[in-house]
Amino acid sequence: MFSVYKSDHKLLYNKLVELSRNIFFYKKIQLKDNFETRIKLIFVHLSLILVVFKERNKEDFPQGIFDNIFLNIEYHIRELGYGDVAVNKKMKILLQIFYDILLKIKKAESKKNIINKSLVKIYLEPQSEESEQLIDDLSNYFENFYNFCFELKRDNMIEGLINFKHN
Repeated sequence: MFSVYKSDHKLLYNKLVELSRNIFFYKKIQLKDNFETRIKLIFVHLSLILVVFKERNKEDFPQGIFDNIFLNIEYHIRELGYGDVAVNKKMKILLQIFYDILLKIKKAESKKNIINKSLVKIYLEPQSEESEQLIDDLSNYFENFYNFCFELKRDNMIEGLINFKHN
């Protein structure tokens, strides 16, 4: 009936939050530094981890960790002062965004670009006149992250031991 928060499942969430706070996104790519942008960055990183996990391990991602990520997001929305009805509406919208990103993040038709640039452009539009170059830079970041995660061990991904550094 009630969600159970397990603190031992928050390691991956904490790493996703850390990745979403990378100064690269806000200084170089010039994304808006707000809650929605950070959540979308978390979603893109998580989607790439899920894609890698499924491709490499041929098994399902642990449901408890997945649930805890969204429970943490819900808690943070409540901390922003939203009430129960508003939280439910906001979570519904965020889940739609997450699943859209998850389903469309990887391009199947092209080996040149792993990441769907049009999806990145929709959800993470840089605030600059040179946005095409910034979208390319952002897509390159995510392709590098994908490749980095592909080399990680299964348990390292689950435990949030992702020490990705972007040049």
